[in-house]
Amino acid sequence: MYFTERMLRRTIAIVFTLRNEFMTALPAFLPVVAVMLLAASALILATHKALHRPWRVFMPLSVLALLATLPGLWPDPATQATPVWPGWLVLTPLAGAVAVLVQFLGTVIGSFSSRYLEGEARQRTYAAALAGVLAAVQLLLLADHWLVLIAAWALIGVALQHLLCFYAERPFARLAVHKKRLADRAADVLLLAAALLAWSSVGSGSLTDLIDTVNQHGADTALQLCALCLALAVILRTALLPVHGWLIQVMEAPTPVSALLHAGVVNLGGFILIRFAPLLDHAAAARWLLVALGLASAVLAGMVMLTRITIKVRLAWSTAAQMGFMVLECGLGMYTLAALHLIGHSLYKAHHFLSASSAVRETRLRMLHGAHGMHAAPLLAAPVLAAAILMALQLAHGAIAWPWWWTLLLALAWAPLLWLARGVSARTSVTQIAAGMLMVAALGLAALLAHALPLGLHDAPNTAQGVVALIGMAALYACLAVLQWRPHALGIWQRWSYAGFYVDEHYTRLALRLWPAQWTVAPTTAAPSPAAIWAVMSPR
Repeated sequence: MYFTERMLRRTIAIVFTLRNEFMTALPAFLPVVAVMLLAASALILATHKALHRPWRVFMPLSVLALLATLPGLWPDPATQATPVWPGWLVLTPLAGAVAVLVQFLGTVIGSFSSRYLEGEARQRTYAAALAGVLAAVQLLLLADHWLVLIAAWALIGVALQHLLCFYAERPFARLAVHKKRLADRAADVLLLAAALLAWSSVGSGSLTDLIDTVNQHGADTALQLCALCLALAVILRTALLPVHGWLIQVMEAPTPVSALLHAGVVNLGGFILIRFAPLLDHAAAARWLLVALGLASAVLAGMVMLTRITIKVRLAWSTAAQMGFMVLECGLGMYTLAALHLIGHSLYKAHHFLSASSAVRETRLRMLHGAHGMHAAPLLAAPVLAAAILMALQLAHGAIAWPWWWTLLLALAWAPLLWLARGVSARTSVTQIAAGMLMVAALGLAALLAHALPLGLHDAPNTAQGVVALIGMAALYACLAVLQWRPHALGIWQRWSYAGFYVDEHYTRLALRLWPAQWTVAPTTAAPSPAAIWAVMSPR
């Protein structure tokens, strides 16, 4: 009897021990389950040729993958990262949050696509490519090895190509995909160079070992060059200057594809920069490069955006500007705000693309009521009022959360929320200003709360870089204010702004001259050659 009781107690103790270990490892293992579910969905849809209703396969597996990513929202506060597969996969707090965000948006976009593409012949290919993109993104978020990172990012581009060329007969879509493919392959080469440099210095391909080495010993010459190659690769992948043109031209793709691209895929560059924050903090050249090109992209895209009238094209230029601003934040060392920007921009841009038809209707109503252009006084007072709101929030918080120059940068970035359109009633004007103040306050409060979240991020602001960025943002705001107040006051600059300052034309010529695209011939009509497309696109 005693022996039986002792054996029972030992069995119960072993069961509870295994249970505790399983529950401890479960949150880290479930994201891998999400990758496997999405990969299985893509494989089923790609191999079963007779599958007539692909969404019946995609949607259940996508929802299960979303449920599998949810434990990533509750990381262990005592650890900065939880190993999933030591040396290869790791779950960080930020990766867990972004994984939930991406899979949630992917599920919503899949549901929207099932209705949007009703009656289309290539829905099975579309659903398989969508599942493949989501699986590769989830794998990228877990990457803890250079080989996993490079392979996952390359797979995202391969799967995304089938979505961007969903209407393969559209020549501009094919041209945009060709330009993106070239930028992606150049980014792959830079990532391989960065991996070799890091491997030679650290002795392994583990990203955790790389971060530990940098934190303990700093960055030698090889790691400095590694950071520079990484920054250049992110610039190419994030569609910054001078390779930003494809992001505008892929508007030929279906609207849900644009939502996926602008809300999830392009933002991955910001996540990678935050992931390598300790390395960037020891690489001044890489940070200055991010600040310079991020600021230039934000200024150029911000000016062009206000000269365009097509809703989707304006949203695309807005994404280019936001990506520039996100890269600028990472270059300035404000990683917490960059993470908040990444999450907020994803939700904002997904909503706006999926509701593009409503935006068109609202724009037409404003034009019919004569509500176009902006009053001069709010244009001048908006940055001051936004800065006052941000300072008041920080004083109420009890401490200054970020440097003074960052307060002014945020005030200039959020000041357009306080602009007042012409041709509206006094009551509407008061409502618009009050709503703008509430939005600025909400964004400032979110920025303060982001520092309290257990994301494992540590900011490293640089005042010299901040002052340069502040001057650039002030110049951008001045140009935008003039465009809104007196559109024709800029003269030739307005025409240059509408043309995107002709930056993309030079990249297009180079892409078609050095690497001519291979065009297939349709059964009925021949696809246009690159030279013919360029002849149409070239400004007269």
